[in-house]
Amino acid sequence: MALDHYYLLGRSGLRVSRLALGTMNFGTGGFHAAYGKTEEEARPVFRRYIEAGGNLVDTADFYTAGESETILGNLVAEAKARERVVLTTKFTNSVDPGDPNAGGNGRKHMIRAVEASLRRLRTDYIDLFLLHTWDRITPVEEVVRTFDDLTRAGKIRYAGLSDVPAWYAARAQTYAEAHSLVPMVTLQLPYSLLDRSIELEHVAMAGTLGLGLTAWSPLGGGFLTGKYRDTGQGVAGEGRLTGAGSPGQSWTDREWRLLAVLESVAGELGVSMAQVAVNWVATQPGVASAIVGASSVAQLDTSLAALDFELPVDLRARLDEASSVPPPSVYRMFTPAYQSWLVSPGVKVGDKPAEYAPPVRNWAPAGTG
Repeated sequence: MALDHYYLLGRSGLRVSRLALGTMNFGTGGFHAAYGKTEEEARPVFRRYIEAGGNLVDTADFYTAGESETILGNLVAEAKARERVVLTTKFTNSVDPGDPNAGGNGRKHMIRAVEASLRRLRTDYIDLFLLHTWDRITPVEEVVRTFDDLTRAGKIRYAGLSDVPAWYAARAQTYAEAHSLVPMVTLQLPYSLLDRSIELEHVAMAGTLGLGLTAWSPLGGGFLTGKYRDTGQGVAGEGRLTGAGSPGQSWTDREWRLLAVLESVAGELGVSMAQVAVNWVATQPGVASAIVGASSVAQLDTSLAALDFELPVDLRARLDEASSVPPPSVYRMFTPAYQSWLVSPGVKVGDKPAEYAPPVRNWAPAGTG
């Protein structure tokens, strides 16, 4: 259960652990209060992650109304781990409802947000500063230039994006390249066996433009742990995915069949369903790190052990098949089957052979600096 391998994040020299620690539940206030943890409860989880070799810690100014950043800042200082930890935080959501410039991705809010995060995190720089969500209206040029200014001012080390359309990320990266501005090094998106929609465009775009993927919700919000079951008369299982208005009210037959396949694969490997789900995401092409949260040390240890085994090719194929969804609309035209039918019938045409391509991941063995 050691995080002793590190990947370069995107087209950068920043080395990050294969599992990142999500701290959305650090704190008891605001939007995430229902499942939040106090600083005393969060401390052993954070310490265990650092002791295991983890270095990528993810938060946001929105999490638990800023408490997550405050608690994380205290824990990093207490552990004297500031230089080891790659602190990641995000901005976009409003910090003052009613003030039009207290949310969104404009320059005024970006600078306000980074200064506030620096205070709460008790640091003079942020390793990785991310746009949290596309706000639909701020010009991408303004965001990229502000990222560049913050980097040159020493407020942040690297810039990145989270939860944006693929075209927006592509525009941001190509604009930065064309104007010799600080590039984006990461793209944070939801990715799991339950939700593979980023494979339509984001994965290929990120790989082409040098954005390392960090995957959030690799357990599909907890569904892939197996704690929820279809009784035929409703969904059974305690958690935030059950109850009135929850996603549990609309899970499909396809998703329940996927859960059965996941349970079967986990049984064959002698590991938990959650560990298989995390392993699948963490080892997908383009993924630099999968973000895992934990409410206890025991739960974190379960996630850390997800990297202690390899998914055999045949079992991965079963998971891929069970979790696949037919591509919608125009995306059907980009499939190998369609293109071999109409674009290149009668011949085998593909990209360069694998041996011509650079490796998907660059290893930075533990202890080599």
